[in-house]
Parts: sequence; C-alpha cells; structure tokens
Amino acid sequence: MTSHWLLFGLLVAGCSLAFASDPSPLQDFCVADQNSTVFVNGLVCKEARLVQPDDFFYSGLQLMGNTSNAVESAVTPVTVEELPGLNTLGISMARIDFAPQGINPPHTHPRATEILTVMEGRILVGFVTSNPQNRLITKELQKGDVFVFPEGLIHFQKNVGNGYAVAIAALSSQNPGVITIANAIFGSNPDIAGDILAKAFQVDINVVYQIQSKF
Repeated sequence: MTSHWLLFGLLVAGCSLAFASDPSPLQDFCVADQNSTVFVNGLVCKEARLVQPDDFFYSGLQLMGNTSNAVESAVTPVTVEELPGLNTLGISMARIDFAPQGINPPHTHPRATEILTVMEGRILVGFVTSNPQNRLITKELQKGDVFVFPEGLIHFQKNVGNGYAVAIAALSSQNPGVITIANAIFGSNPDIAGDILAKAFQVDINVVYQIQSKF
C-alpha cells in the first residue's frame, strides 16, 4: 500500500513540473496569426500552408537600445509579438542595454523564469525571496557569466562598470509579462489611494504624492 502512495506522489510531482511553464505544443508549430482578435491562452495559429520562413525569423538584437531615459537602460524584447513562430513554444528572449550606472529597475515576470548572460561589461544582479524571509540574493557578473532569476520573484540589474554593458536574457514563456514595481505601485491608473501607500511604506502621505507625480 505504501508503494502505491509513493507512486502517486511521484506522479503528482511529475505533473507539477510538467506545468511549470507554458504548455507543450501538440503540433510541430503554431505560428501566431497576428490579425486574429481571438486569444485563448495563446494566439490563433496561422494556416500551415501560409507559413513563411520569416515567421520564424527576427533581426534587430545587434542594434543597441536607446538608454536616454530616467533609468538609463533599454530592453529590446523578442516575444511572440515580434516573432510569431514563438507561439506555443514556451520561450522568448530580450537584449538589455545599460549606460554607465544604468539600471533595469526592480521588476517581476509573472509567467517566466529568466536566465541572463552578460555579453559586455560588469553587471550587478539580484533578486529577493518571498515573504517572510525577503532575502536579497545578489552577485556581480562579468562578461560570459550567467545568472538565473526564479519565476515571479522581484529582480534587478545595474551596470557597475565604467562603459556600456549588454546582456541577453532568455525567458521560459512566449509572453513572460513584466511588472515594474515602482511603475505599478506609483503609476497605476487610476492611482492607488495615497493613504494606503503611506501606511504600506510607512512614510508621510505627501511623500507618496510627490513620488506619484513623477509617474
């Protein structure tokens, strides 16, 4: 009897792992029909006879992103929106450019684990574990180094070198999503009530209003 329960436990664990990312496809490919208005946990497939090589192709990651912004970084995504052939394949990627001291501010991907490879420069990376520990895991990376950010956890990157830095990120979803923490909290539409944020951050409500005005 014990062996039956052990087998059942292994099956449950296996199923949990199988559904840890986007579902596996049931066909060779499902190129996204970008003209369709139907969306059911993924985009509608283009007719196979209409599929072209360019549906599986994207050109642009060789180009540096524009880092002339408040955080001095730029993310060039390659998701199913840019590369229709990614539809149902459960992967995507991005190029991240950093000016000196530029940051990719604290954010989370609700549907994907991220693995980051440094192509140029020195980048400080980190993520925070969930409550109640809220432990910061951080490391400085050099060219060629790889770091992984677990799915759903808040993480960040900062260029700590003297020149520009570049990283390539791979994500375990065709549509990983991104929630930039500061934007979501202080730039929501409509605003989160000031008294709620003041109590949550333990600051004067005028401080909240000042920060909200920047978003």
